[in-house]
Amino acid sequence: MDKIVIEGGVPLKGTVEVSGAKNAALPIIAATLLTDEKCVIKNVPMLRDVATMLKILRGLGVKAQMEENRVVVEPLRYKQCTADYKLVSTMRASICVLGPLLAKQKLARVSMPGGCIIGQRPVDLHIKGLQALGARIKIEHGYIVAAAKQLRGGNVFLGGAYGSSVLATSNVMMAAVLARGRTIIENAACEPEMVDLANFLIKMGAKIKGQGTPLIEVEGVKYLHGAVHSVIPDRIEAGTYVLAAAITDGDLIIERARIEHLSALIDKLQQVGISIKAQKGAGIHVKRRARLLKPVDITTLPYPGFPTDMQAQMMALAAVSDGISVITEKIFPDRFMHVSELNRMGANIFLEGASAIVKGVKRLSGAPVMASDLRASAALVLAGLVAKGKTEVSRIYHLDRGYEKLEQKLEKVGAKIKRVKE
Repeated sequence: MDKIVIEGGVPLKGTVEVSGAKNAALPIIAATLLTDEKCVIKNVPMLRDVATMLKILRGLGVKAQMEENRVVVEPLRYKQCTADYKLVSTMRASICVLGPLLAKQKLARVSMPGGCIIGQRPVDLHIKGLQALGARIKIEHGYIVAAAKQLRGGNVFLGGAYGSSVLATSNVMMAAVLARGRTIIENAACEPEMVDLANFLIKMGAKIKGQGTPLIEVEGVKYLHGAVHSVIPDRIEAGTYVLAAAITDGDLIIERARIEHLSALIDKLQQVGISIKAQKGAGIHVKRRARLLKPVDITTLPYPGFPTDMQAQMMALAAVSDGISVITEKIFPDRFMHVSELNRMGANIFLEGASAIVKGVKRLSGAPVMASDLRASAALVLAGLVAKGKTEVSRIYHLDRGYEKLEQKLEKVGAKIKRVKE
């Protein structure tokens, strides 16, 4: 098993490039199950989660290959309809095959999903949405079993206890494209990754309107054809590099980052004392403008609100700010497993319900820490970059699920970071 070792205290300077968005690539790869024709997906990050999704497709009888950052999928009239527990249980996003399988094969058996342990993430909205299209669904032996001779368009409301659901919206939209008639999805997720999926489906021949808004309209078609598509840049990876520059008092150009996807993060960082400017073409320039970082209050919300996937990384920055910050988690209220590890490094953080009270300290100190989930891993790396001495981050297989060559990219801009065998 690998770990990452960091010698902190080095300001990052130079240029770092953002990879394709994991959270867009996974449902787009799943969407290829809707056609019998070849699809080519470009700018796909080489990640463990992507490899898992390709294994799930192969288990369904699909020919799916990846070379560098390019995925080629050829369904070749596959007939399998069961997504196996051993793979689905490792990754939450694998539930995205449920809608396409049901729409194309009329039957889907998908294991209850797994992934990072960041709190309860029920599948009720997925089931509710597909039932509204006429699916018969039951849970048996740990599998979601859905069947329908012919899906029919309907009105679907996807409001949940913690707001809209990206994966539920993805599943319903993918099922609706082959349903008979019109489907209206209300309280749909508005994330850029959702727009990217819709744009891919449109290239395949789907009729979709309203992507990127809370109201999506889908007019079903009889069949979809193959398509070529390039995945959008990863806004969470970009945001992590923005915070890497901020926390180390660095000066970074982040290539391919789309500033319009980072509005909520940028708004908070400007309050903290960070300068963020758009570059000509695609990219942003990040530099600290204040000697001492100001505290900030944050509440995570569905897009375009502050992303829950940036909460842990922002906490690492708040830990070395001058004052008291309050970070409230409204998407996954239990997503605070990184707090104890940051405190091991000298942070002063305590929990009060769904909020973390962060009292900034002058300096963090390197320590052995353990990653609990994907974004917590990134937060610990950020803390290690600014801490005095050596930090060792264990269980970085979480990190490999969502960041392509993170330590290599950081090393190129000056970080003293390496991956070693434990």
